[in-house]
Amino acid sequence: MLLKGQGHFIPQGKGWVLSLFGESKAKLPAWFRKYDWGVNLKLLTPNLLQVDSGHGLSTHEMGAFNVLVSAPERAMLEFLSLVPQVESFEEAKLLMEGLTTLRPKMLQQLLTCCSSIKVKRLFLFLAEECNHPWLKKLDLSQVSLGSGKRVIEKGGVLNVKYGITVPRSMVSYQLSDQEKESNR
Repeated sequence: MLLKGQGHFIPQGKGWVLSLFGESKAKLPAWFRKYDWGVNLKLLTPNLLQVDSGHGLSTHEMGAFNVLVSAPERAMLEFLSLVPQVESFEEAKLLMEGLTTLRPKMLQQLLTCCSSIKVKRLFLFLAEECNHPWLKKLDLSQVSLGSGKRVIEKGGVLNVKYGITVPRSMVSYQLSDQEKESNR
């Protein structure tokens, strides 16, 4: 998300981990792994998309190199796959708040082929919390949200609409009677 205007979210100092996402058989070349980038690199291959036909990817020119990068829509889904084990809910919400110009057509494709129920539910929950206008342009009947509840935060609040438990601090609205009952 650095190249897409989210560089202010990059941690400062040493010791932080830079997560790179790749397809299931992706490997970083030896020269890349050996180079001292000043950060800890971690290659993640989560198989997040059922059919990875390049949805949400583009080529970015960096001098003599071309690098395949994720569009903001895809990058957010990748980021959410790390919540809460690696990344925090608070960071995810801050990132989502800044994503005011996401493309509904691109999101529709990505959400439709995303294999992670948790990621899809969390994405939609955060988009709704941030009241993004592009959310209304999505056809959610085409997005499988699975069944059953997903506990993302133990001791959190159940969002009945998306069937996920999130930190109390993440909920900006008043709980419905059904949600109050579910959270007792």
